[in-house]
Amino acid sequence: MDALVAPAAREAAGRIRQENEALILRAAEYVFARAGFAGATMADIALRAGVPKSNLHYYFRTKQALYRAVLAHTLQLWLSETDIISVDYPPEVALEHYIRAKMRLSASHPDASRVFANELLHGAPEIGGVLREALRELVARKSGVIRAWIAGGQMAAVDPQHLFFTIWAATQTYADFETQICAVLGVKRLDAQDFQQATEHLVALLLRGCGLEPASARAHGMA
Repeated sequence: MDALVAPAAREAAGRIRQENEALILRAAEYVFARAGFAGATMADIALRAGVPKSNLHYYFRTKQALYRAVLAHTLQLWLSETDIISVDYPPEVALEHYIRAKMRLSASHPDASRVFANELLHGAPEIGGVLREALRELVARKSGVIRAWIAGGQMAAVDPQHLFFTIWAATQTYADFETQICAVLGVKRLDAQDFQQATEHLVALLLRGCGLEPASARAHGMA
């Protein structure tokens, strides 16, 4: 019996740990996005997460460790969506999926995007190594896929790296510069309908700039 209880207990403990870490990361995104790294305090993050400060230190020993975890988690969310950029998929399907996924993340994790943008504006002191190594390597691999699509006549000749930069800038602006967008649109916050409208615009604009027709448009018989 004990042999059966121990794995179950470990599984429950692991699940609780994941839930607590996710709660703390979301709270940290909120605080770092508004106060910056220098202005944020572990006490503020603990208060936002609704956990004792001692619990916060149990999971993340220092503010720097928690800040790095927020950045790493944000990058992981973004980069996991590049898996579909593969020669196994048509370019219009893969790129549309990627653009839509990036817009969903801007809607669901706006504070994470703002923390990441602020890190880059300060020269990426904490995550520069990841950008120069892991991110650069991933973009190189995915650029190879895009070049293969171009060579096969499946899409227009575009610069793959600059295509990624354009997608990142176009999608993340709806999180990073939401205040500016809301001011121009005359709204207090971007809602689901705003994001849907923006997403459809970006999908059509970016794909047609690559000589592609959005797969979703074809599926609905749209020209």
